[in-house]
Amino acid sequence: MLVALLCSLAALCASAFQAPRAATLPRVARAAAADKDAGAYRELYEKAEYERQRAAKAGKRYQIIASPATEAMARAIEASQPDRFHFHESSWDKFPDGTDKIVVGGFSPRNLIAGEHVLMLCSFHDNDVTLSQFQVMVMLLQGFIKSLTIVLPFYPTGTMERVVLEGEVATANTYAQLFSALPSCGSPTRLVVYDLHTLQNRFYLHGNTIASLQTTIPCLLPYLEKSGVDAVAFPDDGAAKRFKHMFDPATYEIIVCGKIRDGDVRSVTVQDGDPAGRNVVIVDDLVQTGGTLYECGVALEQLGAAKVSAFVAHGVFPQDAWLRFARGGDRDVFDTFYVTNSIPTTTNKLPRDDVFTVIDLTARIVDDLDGF
Repeated sequence: MLVALLCSLAALCASAFQAPRAATLPRVARAAAADKDAGAYRELYEKAEYERQRAAKAGKRYQIIASPATEAMARAIEASQPDRFHFHESSWDKFPDGTDKIVVGGFSPRNLIAGEHVLMLCSFHDNDVTLSQFQVMVMLLQGFIKSLTIVLPFYPTGTMERVVLEGEVATANTYAQLFSALPSCGSPTRLVVYDLHTLQNRFYLHGNTIASLQTTIPCLLPYLEKSGVDAVAFPDDGAAKRFKHMFDPATYEIIVCGKIRDGDVRSVTVQDGDPAGRNVVIVDDLVQTGGTLYECGVALEQLGAAKVSAFVAHGVFPQDAWLRFARGGDRDVFDTFYVTNSIPTTTNKLPRDDVFTVIDLTARIVDDLDGF
């Protein structure tokens, strides 16, 4: 009798412990399903919210002021969406003593600038025009505007961000000081820059101007698809770090080059990837005289690349150095040389029936205005 009672009690206790666990399992499963549904809902909600914000930004109207070098781009932006963008032509003259005599459009006979969002397209291709454009920025910010967005596709002092010789001027710092000291119109001035050479330059800006870093790579991708490029090469590890993540490794063979020293001779060699039989494009942020770019192209050809092209966001080409890459030049190694119109004073000179293909940034700039 006692044994039977103890067995019954043990069975009761066992069922008491097992019942909550059995009931808990369905609750856990239901909670997991609910979390999954909530996550999916949250994802859909955030996507819809993003699209709503994009649509709202896409409705923002801008009054455009442009430097002489970027007037063509300003007119193209206006033509792309005339209901959103209105370009005002300005007069960029000089007094007889050489000082600026600038009259900004949109203020007379009626003031169409005050209380508006203003987009200013800039080109800092020499010191004289740079100072003139800074003067216009100050005038606009003191003209009761709602906001100022400065588009400076090429930040020319980005390569001069540090010095090793005492007394040498780090002009990236001085430009940043000028931008940071601009007057406030109530909200920070947005400085839109493409493929900044050294990314730490963004932290040199402070106060009233904030850097908005964008890239030209999305403009390049359609050209690569059309031309059948199946490999992307970088001339050095720095370029690879900046751009490698923008290319799908399932689509493109990734190749990294670098310089090696053999005694007093430095040469470019492939450090990672295989160009043999590939249609390769070399990607970098800018080109000056292009020595490294050329050596990289030669190295890829010697290792069996079927075709080699090049892309740079900014074609600086001082003293018409682009002539060396043209057909018949001593650096005529590229099937196609892609470059954006971030420096129009240079790209306007490039022959269109030669190796060069100029990629227009107009649509990208409009898209990036809405995407931040």
